[in-house]
Amino acid sequence: MQAMTLYFDGACPLCAAEIHLLAARNRRQLLRFVDLSKPNAELPCTVVCAQAMDNIHAILDDGGTLIGVPVFAEAYRRADLPLLAWLFSRPCLRWLLEPAYALFARHRARVSALAGPPLLRLAQWIFR
Repeated sequence: MQAMTLYFDGACPLCAAEIHLLAARNRRQLLRFVDLSKPNAELPCTVVCAQAMDNIHAILDDGGTLIGVPVFAEAYRRADLPLLAWLFSRPCLRWLLEPAYALFARHRARVSALAGPPLLRLAQWIFR
């Protein structure tokens, strides 16, 4: 299985909690992480920072680009979280997952301000 680089907003506590979980489960080193909130974040020419801040992006080692819900399915697969990978990859659930993620992404700052800090602390405590 090829590796994948995820581009995320490290200033978003909810996003940081998710990345903390994935990084803790990254035993096979199939995931790399680029924090777009850092001023020196390096992006491949296929990813525009503003777009990646609006929707999670990932680049596969073969150059393929994933955006939105498929990123989570592939990240969970590489982090050996098979149930989550299976759920996020179900075509029958895309009708629910795609609009739910779009809604979350649109209101990420507000949602993350409320739910993010306690979830990030929980993820850091569990995966020390």
